[in-house]
Amino acid sequence: MTGILLIKTSSLGDVVHQMPAVTDAVRNDPALRIAWVVEEAFAPLARLHPAIAEVIPVATRRWRKQIFQRSTWHDVAGFAARLRESDFDKVIDTQGLIRSALMALVASGERHGYDARSIREPLAARFYDVTHPVSRTLHAVMRNRLLTGLALGYQPEGAVEYGLQRPPRNDAVPYAVLLHGTSRLAKEWPEADWIALGTALQRRGIEAVLPWGSEAERLRSERLAAAIPGSRVLPRQPLDGTAKVIAGAAIVVGVDTGLLHLAAAYRVPLVAIFISTDPGLTGPVGSGPMTVVGGKAGAPSAPQAIAAAERLLDQPAAEDLPSS
Repeated sequence: MTGILLIKTSSLGDVVHQMPAVTDAVRNDPALRIAWVVEEAFAPLARLHPAIAEVIPVATRRWRKQIFQRSTWHDVAGFAARLRESDFDKVIDTQGLIRSALMALVASGERHGYDARSIREPLAARFYDVTHPVSRTLHAVMRNRLLTGLALGYQPEGAVEYGLQRPPRNDAVPYAVLLHGTSRLAKEWPEADWIALGTALQRRGIEAVLPWGSEAERLRSERLAAAIPGSRVLPRQPLDGTAKVIAGAAIVVGVDTGLLHLAAAYRVPLVAIFISTDPGLTGPVGSGPMTVVGGKAGAPSAPQAIAAAERLLDQPAAEDLPSS
């Protein structure tokens, strides 16, 4: 059995973007045993992929905040020991940062990564035994697929397949997940537009469900819930719990945020709202029904997003479509 260590630590969207490469790898060699180094907050997501044998959490975000505490350095030493205790055949760093390259350096195995022209931090390439050129103009999913394939000796083929198993829907009221939270103010869609969208969905008998991650997002969720009839605020929960809610939705509408890519991974009908960023490099991709509205030129109007959602809702459900 060939042992592989993948290093893709963050962010949420990046972790989801790594999953098709995992699917490719085990399709090419079902005997692979794959371990994955991922930021501790995203470990529940990595465990969702059935081909992942082991998840190794890392806590760089927490460690940076507690750098002078003795417990932090104890945790760092424990993490390094865990990397060294397994003898991997290959270590593949698809993150391409100096910090992820240092993790690869600690691990035992032939180290693979992007060459210096293919990553944002070229110095990281010096820590790999083998480097591979992968164009930076490609979508993140394809970059991950290509690098993993080059490291393992195959050419990725076929449609993007995340490998996640979508649970069957129950007979409860259909609902829409409205992903209004995002990391940057420039990516936010106006609350009035969310209210118009949620109200239009409610008229179709679809309940609006509002997740949140930060205190500001919780307050916005509560304001939206107060204005959208029959809507509810989702309690804060681990990411795998939120993933399950997304997987069971009739439709997901969201701005440029990591949770958006989970909807694509589960082939849930998806409307992606882009305000100021380019969906070409990091937008949602997958074999399910989806529409991208807006972009760097500006935000879509509420009627545009509502029309996009209604078109998707009028299509056959993804589970009724043939698998890719």
